[in-house]
Amino acid sequence: MVPTAVTAAPSPVSNAYARLSEVHPGLRITQRPADEPTPRGAGWVGADELAAGGPALDSFLAWDDAQVLRDHGRQARPDVIAGFGLHRYAWPACLLFTVPWLLARRVPRLPADRVAFHRTRGLMSVRVEDFACLPDDPAAALPGARVVPDEEALRAEVRAAVAEHLGPVLEGFGPRMRRGRRALWGMVTDEVVESLWYAGQLLGEEGRARAELDLLLPGANAPYTGGSGFRTLTGPAGEELPTRNRVGCCLFYTIRPEDTCVTCPRTCDADRVARLTAGAAA
Repeated sequence: MVPTAVTAAPSPVSNAYARLSEVHPGLRITQRPADEPTPRGAGWVGADELAAGGPALDSFLAWDDAQVLRDHGRQARPDVIAGFGLHRYAWPACLLFTVPWLLARRVPRLPADRVAFHRTRGLMSVRVEDFACLPDDPAAALPGARVVPDEEALRAEVRAAVAEHLGPVLEGFGPRMRRGRRALWGMVTDEVVESLWYAGQLLGEEGRARAELDLLLPGANAPYTGGSGFRTLTGPAGEELPTRNRVGCCLFYTIRPEDTCVTCPRTCDADRVARLTAGAAA
């Protein structure tokens, strides 16, 4: 079954998902009614299938393996491939929670069995049954609403909802990645921050997204390891250049040692300034 449009009635997070798709057409989120099964086959993989760590995860990672060989002409280590695969799932998955929080102050709960991903079509299929919101939200009277008292409680809901969804997924990927629990949750921390930072730029809300992420992840909220890590560098003309320090490394340097992410712990500030300045000029 392959949904081609939003099949469920609009949910309290529908507008936020639609707004994300407007600015980021490479990711579309469709919503299923309660009686519609999670899509399987034809390119779809359920988050619960990835969490199981079996043949579905093998197939998912085979795509990354083939892509690296095709694009870079060399085979990557299995643990590196597993890290790439986790990134390519977790980055959009985090937006399922953080974008409605940023735009509507609503946080859906989406356990792994409610989400499926079609990576080549940039589709995520979800079933939203319950969500958290603030007391003054008109949606507070809707079925499935869980009202929390204030903004900090809503931030706690974001952290809990992401952990509820991605915790089982880490169980599936973890044995293949040769990283401990702290490092795995460091990767999730980075995905939460960098996906919403990017979405905030597209939405014209970069400054607010960064400020909200500073509050969401101040650095001591288990199981997340590290904080948002934002800081500002100064360019050659005195301009401010926002950057951050990633908690972990994606290990892309094992394929191309000369090419690191601009937020990688391995990238020094001088290189960051040069690359950010060149990017702004382009």
